Amino acid sequence: ITASAAALWLSDVPLRKPVAAALVGYVDGQLVLNPTLEQMKHSRLELTVAGTKDAVLMIEGAADFLPEELMIEAVAFGHEAIKVQCAGLEELGKAVGKEKKYDSIQQPPEGLQSTIDERYAAKIDEIYGGNLAKEDQSAASSNLSKLVVEEMEELYPEETSAVKDALKDLMCRRMFQKAKDTGKRIDGRALTEVRPIDSEAGLFPRVHGSALFTRGQTQVVATTTLGDSGMRQKIDRISGMEQKRFYLQYTFPPSCVGETGRVGMPGRREVGHGNLAERALIPTLPAEEDFPYTIRVESLVTESNGSSSMASVCGGCLALMDAGVPIKSPVAGIAMGMLLGDKGGVSDENAVIVSDILGTEDALGTMDFKVAGNKEGITTFQLDIKCEGLTLDTMAKALGQAREGRLHILGEMEKALKEPRGELPATVPKVMKLKIAEDSIGKVIGPGGRQIRALIEDFDLANIDVEETGDVQISGFDTEQMEKAKEMITLLTSGNGGKGGGGGGGGRGPRPEYTGPPAEEGKTYEGKITGIHNFGVFVEILPGAEDGSTPGLEGLCHVSELHVERVRNCEGFIRAMNTETLEVIYLGKNKKGQHQLSRKAVLEERGVRGRGGGGGGSRRVENNKPPSPPAPEMSKEEVDVIAQAIDNATD
Repeated sequence: ITASAAALWLSDVPLRKPVAAALVGYVDGQLVLNPTLEQMKHSRLELTVAGTKDAVLMIEGAADFLPEELMIEAVAFGHEAIKVQCAGLEELGKAVGKEKKYDSIQQPPEGLQSTIDERYAAKIDEIYGGNLAKEDQSAASSNLSKLVVEEMEELYPEETSAVKDALKDLMCRRMFQKAKDTGKRIDGRALTEVRPIDSEAGLFPRVHGSALFTRGQTQVVATTTLGDSGMRQKIDRISGMEQKRFYLQYTFPPSCVGETGRVGMPGRREVGHGNLAERALIPTLPAEEDFPYTIRVESLVTESNGSSSMASVCGGCLALMDAGVPIKSPVAGIAMGMLLGDKGGVSDENAVIVSDILGTEDALGTMDFKVAGNKEGITTFQLDIKCEGLTLDTMAKALGQAREGRLHILGEMEKALKEPRGELPATVPKVMKLKIAEDSIGKVIGPGGRQIRALIEDFDLANIDVEETGDVQISGFDTEQMEKAKEMITLLTSGNGGKGGGGGGGGRGPRPEYTGPPAEEGKTYEGKITGIHNFGVFVEILPGAEDGSTPGLEGLCHVSELHVERVRNCEGFIRAMNTETLEVIYLGKNKKGQHQLSRKAVLEERGVRGRGGGGGGSRRVENNKPPSPPAPEMSKEEVDVIAQAIDNATD
């Protein structure tokens, strides 16, 4: 933010003031400016503040149930740093900045605003009288806009955009004046009044948890689904694969605002609002040690007239409690607004703060301040404004008013469900955990995942998830069968139970071996991908028997042999290729008799070279060139141990 603002300030773009930003954390009871990544791991606050030397423009972040007073202190703390940066930018601008092109700003025609004010103020007051429903008010505003454009065409030809801007400015000022003079808003509510709330929990019998939350003309249907650790949301980042235990998916279809349109991939609103609602609920969730489930909340907006994201927080919280998730305390959210007579300045003592804003108040007002939390403190917040800044006094007033509204909403939610249900629904699979040695992981998974699939099938389980750390999570509906599966996994990994397989107590015979023709060293094969791991990819290069009585010939293409350049994320790399097969060269067996494959050698043979120059030379067996060094993630020796365990899963 600061770098972008600095570039604008030094250019001829007519920016009025320098803008800067700061990150504030709260570690060991102390506010920390621009904390390090290590400090953020222990911080109870993540606050991003942006603004000018005079006021705050934007804040966003999350907290661990921190009080409003501390939040104001944190914003003030961050703003002090912003003042220092802005002062530095001003000096930098004087030294090397370009002259601003203020003459490039197109000014509205002289007399246009006063003409609009004189002719249409009364009609706007009539629309905003508080007697019209949303649809009627929206239709009346649209008809007025068309009328103004038509009537102003003769006086101000080809100035349609300026005419609309002048009308919008008048509507903003009349909305502010009504609230200031009467203490009432355009829908007839008082400034601090929250729209009627109706909520219901346990809406759908087969869903793990569900809730319907309605606030005025904003409504969401929220559902909660519980699963094992294998159901975590997987996100492919540049640093590797990230797995989220809790995630909230927010859907805002065109139908919720009375429109039709294409429904496709998540857009800006879905991503931003979903992330805000998700961060609001995270602090209230139980620790994974106490509740070992993956938690997914979906919020479907069925009607929207202001702050569907905060409605998603309320509905999502009720759905969590309906599913029996032992949350720390109920959480609710509210959106605050601000009306100003002059949007060109900083908020002052005349600013009017309104609770639970409408869509129209969001569009024509000067602030959208979303705050979520419990009765004790705040969990998330987001502020954006349309004026030149927000003073700390105005922000403190807004936070205090938001707390009153939040407590009211929490009270209304308690009427539907006061606390989490005492038991999980019967439709939720039970979870059992155990720990195995890391070098025994292959015995549980088996070649191409055959062993783990057999365990799931034979013991009638929902799933078995094995972490790289050796943590195993078994999920199912039959506790007795889960115990048997746990015993079998313990037997498999103890060194005494290799012959058991899955077999619900009956046992399996020795695993069939490949009986076809041997692979030729140096020959290129196109094989089927049978398993993807962080250390490499298992590929079946020769098929087994047609009747399935014997398996095919599998080998490992180590992560260092996937490409001529280093592959940091094996799973993400293979997924990006969007293929089920790989062309590899058979390199022969290693000293432990395991089949080794190389896709890198295929690419080098075709002239593909890495950016480092040459890609390290060909790896074909017959040219006797030394092998490339292994990737740092895992050595060949470590891979040999895992591969040996996989090959001997039932030996």
